Formats: sequence, structure tokens, C-alpha cells
Amino acid sequence: MKFVILAAVAAVALAAPDRTYGPPRRTYGGSGSQESAEILKHDFVLEDDGRYNLEVETSNGISVAQHGSPTGPEGAVVSGGSYSYTAPDGTPVHVRFVADGNGYQPESDLLPVAPEFPHPIPQFVLDQIAKAAEEDRRGSQSSSAPSRRYSYA
Repeated sequence: MKFVILAAVAAVALAAPDRTYGPPRRTYGGSGSQESAEILKHDFVLEDDGRYNLEVETSNGISVAQHGSPTGPEGAVVSGGSYSYTAPDGTPVHVRFVADGNGYQPESDLLPVAPEFPHPIPQFVLDQIAKAAEEDRRGSQSSSAPSRRYSYA
């Protein structure tokens, strides 16, 4: 009986899949392709007063350049720089940014832009405004009747 149990345990152990544990593979793009990149350049300089400069370049075309200093309110770091990469559809992306007391402010030709204000007001909106003004005017004319008060004891 012990032999049968030992054989069953050995069979289960041999049938288990071979698993290697490590960092998960990253998938880029919609096609499910596997891509890895090497760091070609990584320069980081941190000064004693808190100023810093960072430059990173990878073999797949990602590039980052950033600088900053603790000149914001209460020693907050104000930084700026740029980064670039190629989008999965092949579009080159280049973003310049500033991060300060006004938040993160990116600039890029690929970012959406809100229409200039004041933008034209559609006619149906103007019609609604006119209708509401007319109703208000009619309501104020008919309000010459004494107002009713209700009280609860």
C-alpha cells in the first residue's frame, strides 16, 4: 500500500508543469508582441542643495530629460523637462512639461486642445435662453397678486 501511495505522489510530481519564477513579461502594442529594451544611458546628478538632472535613453527609443530644484513653496520641487517615445501605431510622441505650484503642465502637438473661448453659442441654446427670459418676464407680471403665507404651529 505504501508503494502505491509513493508511486502516486511521484507521478503527480513528475506531471507538474515546469515553472520558472521571475518578473512578469511585459506586452506592448495590440499584437501581443514581446519587447525588451536595454538602458543605453542613465545619468542622474543630485546636488547637495536638492537640485537634480536626469537623462535616460533606451534601445527602443524612449528618451527622458528632466531637471528640478526645491524652489517651490515650502521646499516643493519644481521640475521640467521632456520625454519622447514611439506610440504602438508608429507615431513619434514628444512631450515637454513643467511641474510646479500650478500642477503638471504638458505640451505636445498630440494633446487635445480646447476650443478658444468665447466659442460660438449654438442657436438652440440662444432660443432656450430667450424662452426662459420670456417665462421670467411673464411670471413677474402675474406676481402682482398677493403672496400667500403658510405657517405651522
